[in-house]
Amino acid sequence: MVERRIELDRRYTRKKKMKKLKSKLETAAGPDRDKILYKIRCLSPHWTEPAKAAK
Repeated sequence: MVERRIELDRRYTRKKKMKKLKSKLETAAGPDRDKILYKIRCLSPHWTEPAKAAK
């Protein structure tokens, strides 16, 4: 049961981190944006950036 708890805690932490990084990504530009994308891809390699909605 301990291993399961550790696994769940890691998952919850990863979700929180992804949420923060995605919110930062919306406003970031230039080299900061590249760093954030790198961190997101380290956490979730299959993540793809959503297409921007046309106005």
